[in-house]
Amino acid sequence: MTLFEKLRCLLTFGQGVALPLPELSAITTPEQLFKQWFDDANKAGILLPESMSVSSCSADGQPSSRMVLLKSYDENGFVFFTNYGSRKSNELTENNKVALLFHWNVLQRQIRIEGTVEKVSVQESANYFHSRDRGSQVGAWASKQSQKIKYDNELKDRMSHYQEKFSEGEVPHPEFWGGWRVKPKSIEFWQGRTNRLHDRICFEKENGQWTQHKLHP
Repeated sequence: MTLFEKLRCLLTFGQGVALPLPELSAITTPEQLFKQWFDDANKAGILLPESMSVSSCSADGQPSSRMVLLKSYDENGFVFFTNYGSRKSNELTENNKVALLFHWNVLQRQIRIEGTVEKVSVQESANYFHSRDRGSQVGAWASKQSQKIKYDNELKDRMSHYQEKFSEGEVPHPEFWGGWRVKPKSIEFWQGRTNRLHDRICFEKENGQWTQHKLHP
């Protein structure tokens, strides 16, 4: 990449980014590379780098996507929390196949994850629920997520009701609220390049082991 191309990348906030690819070995895991890229996104000052798109699919094949926040990740998967009565939870219950997408435009990077989901333990859900601010805890009780609002002030009235109900002591963890863990079967790391000759590194799990290969852009 020429000096002019690198300057153009910087002036356009990473369009055709000048960052080199990390050195990968045959034993590099996608978890290690994800941590490196996630740390890079944090250091870049990106607002909410943990934002990700979650795509689910209903039993009749209708896909839907929405943005949520990643709350934890390790070799076992990627965790987010929601109402178990929401549309996404109902779809994930009907069809446990799921896709995640992280997109960090400033770095011209994206990560695509495909796999299946499982609910996290009740204790893990409760621990995270009680780490949230009190307003969010009460709000989880007030919202019938994804259901139709019956009248203009219904949500406000429900919030007032639960604020009064839980005015003293700890807000209990509702059984209808908790986490989903995405267990990846494939993870693709996409790095933007000039002339649209982007780098694509794909990891796939076979017999419990990760293999890696590159894809044409």
